[in-house]
Amino acid sequence: MAMAMTVLEAASPLPVAVLCDDEEVAAWASDVGAAVVWSRTPGLSAAVEDGVAQLAAKGSQQVMIVHADLPHAREIASLAGWSGVTLVPDRHVHGTNAICIPASSGFKFSFGACSFLAHVAEAARQSMPLRIVRDRLLGWDIDLPADLEGLEAASLVPRPPASGARVER
Repeated sequence: MAMAMTVLEAASPLPVAVLCDDEEVAAWASDVGAAVVWSRTPGLSAAVEDGVAQLAAKGSQQVMIVHADLPHAREIASLAGWSGVTLVPDRHVHGTNAICIPASSGFKFSFGACSFLAHVAEAARQSMPLRIVRDRLLGWDIDLPADLEGLEAASLVPRPPASGARVER
């Protein structure tokens, strides 16, 4: 839960909801002050689509999906506020570590192998403006045991200020 807590803290001052299908995770989320959105569908992409729809139905205008395996997450709130789709790829530019969308957009998620390109294609399919933010520390996720090997070295790299993040359009 340590990495998940890092992500929650990095989202401040935004309101935070944790999408889950597990009582223990839900209890933890409630204990740390996050709202709980219950996943009603199996599979990550479908569950996220359902969670986004639930948040939109409750009045959310914009939703940011950030995975809980980002040990260096900082200042995630700086990704919010743009009217189109914001994508933060993993350091290999294969996966999508964070995505921010208008809540009612009907965006179709494709988490898994090559999700970054699939999300770029979905933004194009919907003719939504696309912003890609490459952030070396938000890009560091933990998917494989090898990702843990470089974790300590990566944590010694000073984090640039949010305004220094490279943004491509």
